[in-house]
Parts: sequence; structure tokens; C-alpha cells
Amino acid sequence: MAIPFFKEMRIGGYLLKQKLLGRKRYPLVLMLEPLFRCNLACVGCGKIDYPDAILNRRMTAQECWDAADECGAPMVAIPGGEPLIHKEIGEIVRGLVARKKFVSLCTNALLLEKKLDLFEPSPYLFFSVHLDGLRDHHDKAVSQVGVFDRAVSAIKAAKARGFTVNVNATIFDGHPAEEIAKFLDLTVELGVGVSMSPGYAYERAPDQEHFLNRTKTKKLFRDVFALGKGKKWNFMHSGLFLDFLAGNQEYECTPWGMPARNIFGWQKPCYLLGEGYAKTFKELMDTTDWETYGTGKYEKCADCMAHCGYEPTAATAALNNPLKAMWVSLRGIKTTGPMAPEIDMSKQRPAQYIFSEQVQKKLSEIRKDEAEAAAAKAARKASTAA
Repeated sequence: MAIPFFKEMRIGGYLLKQKLLGRKRYPLVLMLEPLFRCNLACVGCGKIDYPDAILNRRMTAQECWDAADECGAPMVAIPGGEPLIHKEIGEIVRGLVARKKFVSLCTNALLLEKKLDLFEPSPYLFFSVHLDGLRDHHDKAVSQVGVFDRAVSAIKAAKARGFTVNVNATIFDGHPAEEIAKFLDLTVELGVGVSMSPGYAYERAPDQEHFLNRTKTKKLFRDVFALGKGKKWNFMHSGLFLDFLAGNQEYECTPWGMPARNIFGWQKPCYLLGEGYAKTFKELMDTTDWETYGTGKYEKCADCMAHCGYEPTAATAALNNPLKAMWVSLRGIKTTGPMAPEIDMSKQRPAQYIFSEQVQKKLSEIRKDEAEAAAAKAARKASTAA
């Protein structure tokens, strides 16, 4: 759990400030998606199922910087899509680093070696390379042979250039604990930190059979952590979040902890679940009915244990009870014995499906913008001709 000390202090200071100011809801990480387009089509992904008119849209560098300023979170994660496809990604990252934001650039690494010259090593920047396991497992997950080897090559190249590199793994049902443990051993050999999160059951993902439910998640992570006793796996998570994954903590998610900004706007209520959009961060915070979302409250949230909802909860728990956090850190993750009580699911409201409506709305906006731009261009041409 070796998070750089000055980063830990900065984030801890930010959390303490929010507590002293009496703020109930505040962001910890901005999930910034400047595009949805990707150069892979992973079967467990629900982020790329859009018409080309939307996949071709990009947030500008200025829009990205404005979102970071508006949100105020100390960290910015840039997922996608594949961010390295964005022509302004180097400029976007430089602007965020200049603002002293801790930037996690998430990438499948297919373009990483080619694009390294766009970036400069900085304590505020690290690459988060997507690896879902060892070679055969990862290549199957991303539906393309050879991706694992290219990703490992890119990791080594980036580290050789002085960049900080971590890997992030999405865990699905059917991935044996023993193989996950071997994968974590590999991350030690590569000298990288690792983050892991159970996959969220995107309603539009092509593969709907391999999403973990909560009981399976807890059992699997207990088995993995048991295999890791005495090993030097470098998790980029708080101890309390890992303890939660192993079923030892009873948490509710904090959906506003990692707000998402993308080409549609500010996504309600969280990075994983799109149920409408706000034009501003303030509107997102003020108008989202937060109390109607979360495990036990909403059917779509039933099995979610993802980091974007629960890592902020764990961070707040550590701030409120530092002795407990210290004890978990010293004791390690408990892998035997009773688990914490599960959240009651009997009163959750049924799922609503509004994705198609949101897509059609955005397509209408795009067509309107294109028509207005064409009309303006024609008017300028006519004026010049006259």
C-alpha cells in the first residue's frame, strides 16, 4: 500500500479540510473522460457502445481544465475510451499537472511507447496500464491476441524513461484466485503498483455472464489475499478498501466521491452509472437525488463493489477512525471468520433504462450544432462572394 508520502499528505490534508469545513459531500477524484472512442472492444466494457457521431466527439483541452478547476478534487483520473487517441492528450495532462493535480492516465498501452514523448516525468503524473491478468487471460478479456505483451513492453519502456507506472485490473467471475496471485507476483517483478476492482455489471456490455455478485467478490478476494500473506504486493488502495473487498467492512458507496465529466456533461450519479447529465459540477451536486442510489437502494447498484464508489467511503472512514485504519494496516486483511453483515436488498427500487434516450438527445444536439455550423459557413461564403 505504498502511496507516495507527499501525495498521501496532500490528499489527507484535503480530506481534513473538508471535514473541518463541515462539508457532507465533496469529490476526491475527478473521473475525466475526454472521449469514448477506443482501439479495443473488451467484452466486459460498457463505455464504447455509442454511434460513431458520439465516438468521434472530443472534449477540448480547455474543457478538461475547466472541469478540474470547477470540481476541485486533488486527483484526476483520465479513463476513456482510450485517452492516448486524443490528439490533445499531452496538452491536457500538462495543464492538469501545472495545476498540481495528481493525474492518473489510464491506458491499454497499445499506443503508449509511441506517445511517451508527449509527456514529462512528474511526481504528479503516473500511467495506469490496464492489465486484467496474465497473458492468456488478459488477451481473452480484451478480445485481441498480443495486447498483454505490448502492454508489458510499454510498461518497461515508460519506467526506463523515468515515469511512474501502475497497473489496474478488473476482476470478473471465473478468474481463479491462484492466477490472480501469480499476476500480482508479476507486478512485483515489473516494479509497479496495482489497483484491482470487481467489474461493474454494465447493462450494455457484450458479456453479461461473468460479472461477480457481492458474495463471490468477497470470497474471491479473501482467497487472493490469503495467497498473498508475506508477499510484497504493492496495492494502490487504502487498507480499509481492501478489507471491504474481503467482506470485513460494511460500507455504503459514496457516488459523489469520484464524479465523472465526459462529452455529455457531468454524469449522474457516478462514473459507472449514467442516469442523466448536469451542465455544471454544482448542478450535479445540488440536483442529483443521491439518497436513491447505492447498494440496497437501486437495483443497478446491487452487486457493485467498485473502487470509484467505495474507495472514497474507505478514505472517509480512515479519516474518522484513524486507529481502526492503522490496525487494519498492521494486522493485514482478515481472510477467515465471519464477514460483515450484508446490506438489505429488499427495499431497492427497480432499475430504469434511459441510455437510448440520452444517446438520442446527444445525437440531436450534434446534428443541431452541425447544421448551425454549416449555415454559418455558407453565410460567410456568400458574404465573401458578394
